[in-house]
Amino acid sequence: MNDFDWDVVTRSLGFVLLDGLGFTVVLTLTATVGGILLGIVLALMRQSKRFYISKPAQIYIDVARALPLILVIFWIYFLLPYLAQWVIGSPRPVAVGARTSAFVTFTLFEAAYFAEIIRSGMRGIRKGQYDAGYSLGLTYPQVMGSVVLPQAFRNILPVLATQMIIMFQDSSLVYVLSLTDLLGAASKVAQRDGRLVEMYLFATLIYFSISFAASQLVQRLQARVATPR
Repeated sequence: MNDFDWDVVTRSLGFVLLDGLGFTVVLTLTATVGGILLGIVLALMRQSKRFYISKPAQIYIDVARALPLILVIFWIYFLLPYLAQWVIGSPRPVAVGARTSAFVTFTLFEAAYFAEIIRSGMRGIRKGQYDAGYSLGLTYPQVMGSVVLPQAFRNILPVLATQMIIMFQDSSLVYVLSLTDLLGAASKVAQRDGRLVEMYLFATLIYFSISFAASQLVQRLQARVATPR
């Protein structure tokens, strides 16, 4: 450890935390919100008794969960410009960019996992809760929005938070798109200054600290949710 250069960590602190970690946090939060919203739609579709509604959602979820995230990142990065070209009728592929591709990828990919988590929470709600809502004259959307989903989210909140931690860790995969996330920022400094050990260790400590602290909060949240009501 005599050759360990602490100064390189100090000099790059602002770049790694503000640019790198900042992008990682924004990507995680944005994909969480978008993934949950899309996940609710997919979960409701999976609950439908109509085959032509439930089957597409099932196929989407099964395919997304069967593919490695790194492969999905590459596919969307290369195919999204052509998809945008087809949607808007452009004569040439649309320049989407790596950042947009990353946000789209994580939102679409994580939606499949959030959908199954939400669906499990909905299945845990007693049938009497549905009947009570309908007896009050509520429509199906009102029952779901006012009765079922609020209770389901309370039960699955720890699982959703755990999935969010996993997404925070998986966000390091956008490094393959040369984006300046936490790992990408640390890697750029490491290659520029030739201090790979210091910078990768620094990035490891940040990932560990945030993930460990978040997991402790999830455990406390889980204990509160599990309290008999």
